[in-house]
Amino acid sequence: MYKQISQSWQKNLSKNLGEIKKRAIIWRKESTIVRLNRPTRLDRARSFGYKAKMGFVTVRIKVGRGGMRKKRPDAGRRPKHLGTTKIKAAVSMQQVAERRALKKFPNMSLLGSYFLYQDGKTSWFEIMLCDRNHPSTQNDPNFGRSLHNN
Repeated sequence: MYKQISQSWQKNLSKNLGEIKKRAIIWRKESTIVRLNRPTRLDRARSFGYKAKMGFVTVRIKVGRGGMRKKRPDAGRRPKHLGTTKIKAAVSMQQVAERRALKKFPNMSLLGSYFLYQDGKTSWFEIMLCDRNHPSTQNDPNFGRSLHNN
């Protein structure tokens, strides 16, 4: 079943690009980090260990795109840091999205993340988080041991 979901997502991405663009227009107007009721791509979420029960959280996060190079300001007074700091080539946008989600939800641990869509200005990722102290995850024999022994 999950293989069929994955194939249908790939077909939607190539054939129904207009539908996904309509979603992106709505996503653009939302805030940067949005907590979701259910994942957009169930097959990818399940591959990370997501389960539809308490203790598991799905978050969609918007990350701004742009080149690593920033133009040095050449007019007016010289600011201390010139707006060119915090530009890192070695960190992918997906890693940035994961870091921001973990900062927003400090009691959660990261299960995984996957790419959703990108346009000219932003990229969207969906991130699976788990509350390691929630009773439903602690009592889960398949999931609890692997997460709590780390």
